[in-house]
Amino acid sequence: MRVGLLTLELHFGEAVSLKDKRRVVKSLMARLRAKFNVAVAEVGQQNSWQRATLGVVTVSNDTSHIDRSLAAVVRYVEADRTFDLISIESEVI
Repeated sequence: MRVGLLTLELHFGEAVSLKDKRRVVKSLMARLRAKFNVAVAEVGQQNSWQRATLGVVTVSNDTSHIDRSLAAVVRYVEADRTFDLISIESEVI
């Protein structure tokens, strides 16, 4: 069994409050869960109103499947113009 972990750091330039940021983050997390069948959580910067760190996890027996799945998640997040993607870290355990 292999576990793929993706860490995404996001910047919300338009957010003026935590409520604004959390609305966008919750929506993004729900869409990622539904579209890619991954586990997603906000894992950092919860009290910052313009930044968020998301952790995305998937499990498979095939490393190439994990790589394709996480790459698809990154492409999807990059296409969203509601925020800026600052950094991406990926690893397979």
